[in-house]
Parts: sequence; C-alpha cells; structure tokens
Amino acid sequence: MKIAVAISGASGSIYAKVLLDKLSHIALPTDQIFLVYSDNAKEVWQHEIGNTAYKDYPFPVKAKNDFYAPFASGSAGFDTLIICPCSMGTLARIAGGISNDLITRAADVMLKERKKLICVVRETPYNLLHLRNMTTVTEAGGIICPATPSFYSKPQSIEEVAATVIHRVLQLAGIPIPSYSWGSE
Repeated sequence: MKIAVAISGASGSIYAKVLLDKLSHIALPTDQIFLVYSDNAKEVWQHEIGNTAYKDYPFPVKAKNDFYAPFASGSAGFDTLIICPCSMGTLARIAGGISNDLITRAADVMLKERKKLICVVRETPYNLLHLRNMTTVTEAGGIICPATPSFYSKPQSIEEVAATVIHRVLQLAGIPIPSYSWGSE
C-alpha cells in the first residue's frame, strides 16, 4: 500500500501528529509513505504543538512544489492521499480542479485514478462555500472526514481525543488498526 500524507496550514496539527505517530508504528515500509507540508503547516505545527518534531518522522518528504514527486502521477500507483488537516482553501482548490501545488495535484491524481482521497477538514462553522466544496469533492469520489472526535471511548488526553478521528481516517484508508469500536468495552 502506497500512501501520501499532506499537511495543510489549517489549525489542528495535533491530528497530523497523531496520524504520523500511528503510521510510524504500523507495519508498512517507510518508503511507501510520503509526506508533503504546506508552508503554513510547519508554522501552525510549531505554534500549536510547540516543537519542530514534524522533521523527525522516517518518511520521505517532498517539497510542496515538487511535481516530480511520485504521487504527482497516477502511474506511480499510490492508493491513498490523506490531507490532515485539510484547510478550506486547499479543499476549495481541489473542488475547483486547481492543481497549483503538490497537495492539490496529488488530490487531482487520486480523484482521476479513482483512488482514496481523504480530506480531514478542520473548520467551524462551515459557510455555504465550504459545504458546496465538500459536496463537489464527495461527488468526485473524495471522502470528507471532518476532524470531529468521538467520546464514547472516554479519551483521557488531547492526543486520545485526536486519535478517535485518526483511527477513523486509518480505517477509511483501509489500514487495520486496533481501536475502540461502538459497542465494545
């Protein structure tokens, strides 16, 4: 399974951190998981999490304008792109078919190849344009997975709260991960 993870500059770096932590511990070769960060993603991470640990993950990182990155082409056979968090600006560009950077190009590739595009949108409240862009991406084959945590697992920390969303994202991507499921103890 080949996965690309894009991190945009939306608030919610904790979701990206938990996602990368989980992917680091899953039995997938690290050369099958690629990362790309928007410029703002790094700044928001530093502000919200207070460190530069985004540099410490074992996955190859591609520049946001590197259109030679493997996941910029359908011929590379990537299975999934997870945009986490996904800003409303990134979502709008995807919905409009604007491939002006590696994140939006990779999203376009996933949609045209009928592969999984999972957008972990992080905004509240939604305006009508946000909702229409979510509808457009959904109708094109993407999955909108709002960063809306669940609480039936009784999370005890902010990372556990974020993990309720990330476990769902990984399930949507087809990556088995042990996690709480409704009705279990």
